[in-house]
Formats: sequence, structure tokens, C-alpha cells
Amino acid sequence: MHSTESHAGNQQDLPGQAHSNADDLLLDQVQRGTLAYFQEFAHPVSGMARERSNKAHYDYLETVTTGGTGFGVMALLAASERGFLSRTEVHAHIARIVTFLGKAERYHGVFPHFLHGTSGKTIPFSDLDDGGDLVETAFLMMGLLCAREYFTEASAQETGLRAAIDQLWRGVEWDWHARGAQGPLYWHWSPRHEWKMNHAITGWNEALVVYVLACASPTHAVPVECYHQGWTASPAFPNGKRYYDIELPLGPPFGGPLFFSHYSFLGLDPRGLKDRYADYFAQNRAHTLINWTHCVNNPNAFEGYSADCWGLSACDCEQGYDAFSPDNDHGTIALTAAISSMPYAPAESMRALRHFLLRRGAELWTPLGFRDSFSPVTGWVAEGQLAIDQGPILVMIENHRSGLLWSLFMQAPEVQESLKKLGFFSPHFSS
Repeated sequence: MHSTESHAGNQQDLPGQAHSNADDLLLDQVQRGTLAYFQEFAHPVSGMARERSNKAHYDYLETVTTGGTGFGVMALLAASERGFLSRTEVHAHIARIVTFLGKAERYHGVFPHFLHGTSGKTIPFSDLDDGGDLVETAFLMMGLLCAREYFTEASAQETGLRAAIDQLWRGVEWDWHARGAQGPLYWHWSPRHEWKMNHAITGWNEALVVYVLACASPTHAVPVECYHQGWTASPAFPNGKRYYDIELPLGPPFGGPLFFSHYSFLGLDPRGLKDRYADYFAQNRAHTLINWTHCVNNPNAFEGYSADCWGLSACDCEQGYDAFSPDNDHGTIALTAAISSMPYAPAESMRALRHFLLRRGAELWTPLGFRDSFSPVTGWVAEGQLAIDQGPILVMIENHRSGLLWSLFMQAPEVQESLKKLGFFSPHFSS
């Protein structure tokens, strides 16, 4: 059993804590390999990220994902900064995505979860989910705002890209999804089914950045009360209990799947980010360590779980797809869970990366990066990858190494102003 404090104090005793040249080479290899998903496997017409790389019940080669593309844009920016791709190549790729998005179907400026990569038409995510998806759109806008902040040169090409991104950003009607009230925002709207899904976006989960961007919009902002009376007002928001002797400020028991600490925080820098409800780095670190400690203690006695082989999150599994967590653990390890947690638990994440690559690389590593998931219990290995799992691997490794995407997103003036209005403090705030 470890408390957050005692574990942090013992981190220097864990193998791999020292950041070595060998570690850098491994991180380069994983970032380069994962980049292939968003570069070589990108849709040839739209440039957007395909939802997955293996066959599904839908046309997986034509199905592109809105949120996963936002993550992919951030991955491409990291690739430019690392020198894996040239700035010109990355600009051209992102410009192609933005041009395509400008012609794609939207609903009050909000993009659907899936688009057809050639036509730009909506591909329904489910029977009722055939319109705008505010959470996926927020992830896309997070990535595009990072690109706007990255391409700052005065050339016609970079000026044009910034203007095109601003047009998409300013067109999102966040206030439409407030439904005329000052309570929560709503996830979905469809011209056929309207608000029938009735899915309020309330915390704690992956969607914090939705409220930050909704309050940041220069054209369709929602009042700050939506955050305080919607997102944080949920009984599922506060926690304060201890799991494996680690205090968890927010969220469901044991923290839920680890993507809760990844998706919004690809851009939102949790370091020093605080409001009246939580210290968000402490939240995400506690969440990660609870997940790690659960896999080390292994109360279900699953073969293969260890300090090196851990990570529970939403991923493919033998039965299809599920969101795994310590209180929903069926023996499936999501590689993105451990690796994307590197900013919060660098020693534990690096141990997992080494294990996945050096010990299990023959079964887990592919030309598009790591496979999505595997079961050390049964020997099952996922056939392919998912954009929403690959993106955080590359981006969170980069945030661990340089803080690049955190710096880009947090320097956007609209983001800073929104966070201040919502009652956050961040070291990124300009004086």
C-alpha cells in the first residue's frame, strides 16, 4: 500500500527513474512509430485520422474521427518540433484537414463524432447519435487552437491557416448546447432526433476542456454558471476518499478509466492548475497511482499484472470494447493507459513502456505503433489501433519531455481568459 506522498518520496528507488539517453531513444522510437498512424495511415483525401486500423462493423477505411483528428493534429505538431517531419509537411497536412473540415457537415457549427473521409458526410455513431457531438468537437478545437498558436509566421500560408482555423473555431455554437439554461451543456444534438439522447456533460470525466472552450468562445460563449451549476454540480464530481491509501479529490470510485486524466489534459496543463474544487495535477497523479497500485496489488490475481505491466482504460477487448478501471477490471491492459500517464508517474510509465516494447514488442509493436490492448491472462492481443488511444501516447510523451502542447494551448488568449473567468489559477497566465 502506498500513499501519494510516500510513493512520491520513494520514486528515486524505482528502476528507470533516471532519465537516460537510452530512455530518450525509446521515447523517440515510440513517438516516431505512433506518428505513422496519423501520417501514413491518415485518410488520403481529408488527411483526418481514421477511427481505427482494423476491420469493424462500419467501413473503417472511410470512417474518420473528429476528436481523434484533434489529437492527431497535436501529434503532428510534436513531430514537427522533434524534427520527425518538416514544418512545411506538417503545415500542409493540417491545412488539408482544415480545408476539408470547412466543407464537412456540421450542426450549429458542431461536428459529428464520425465523418466520411472522402465526402465529409456524417457517419452516425449510433441510431440517435447522428448529429453534432460537442465533446468530440472540443477535442478537435483543442488541437486546432494548438496549430493556430504554432504556425505564427507572417507568410501567406501560415496566415491563411490561422484564419481558416479561426473560422471553424468561431463557428461552433457552444451556447446552442446549453439549451437556453445555465446548467450543464449537452453532448449531442441531431436534426432528426434533436435532444433525445439527453446526455448532460457533467463531471468528473474526460470533458473538462469542453467547458473551458465553451466559455472561451469569442462568438458563442456560455456563462460561467454552466461550469459551476452543470459540470461541477454532479454528485459524481467530488470524491475525497482514499483508495489503496491514496486520496482522490474528484471522480468516481478508484478514479475510473485513465483516459479521464488524458484527453482534456493533452492541451490543458495540469501543472499548477487549480480552482476551488481541486489541484488538477494532484488529481491526475492520484488517479494514475491508484490505477498502478491496483495492478501491482492485483486483487483479481490476473496472470501477468505487475509494476511493469499495468494500465486500465477504455480500449478494445476480447468481447468488443469496454472502459476498464480498478472496479471494472477483466484482465485487459490498455497500452495507452500507462504510457499516456507519463507526465504524472514517469517512472511507472517508463517501466511499462520498456516492458511493452522490449519484452512484448514482438506481439505488441507494429508499423503503426503499439497495438491497442492485450490480455496477459488469455494471450489475446488487439488486432489494430484506435486514434483516440494512439494520439495521447505521442502527445503525452511530448508533454512529459518538453511541455510543447501544454504551452501552445495554454498561451491561447481565449483559453487564458476563460480559465480566469471560471476561477482557475495557472502559472501560464500572462501578467
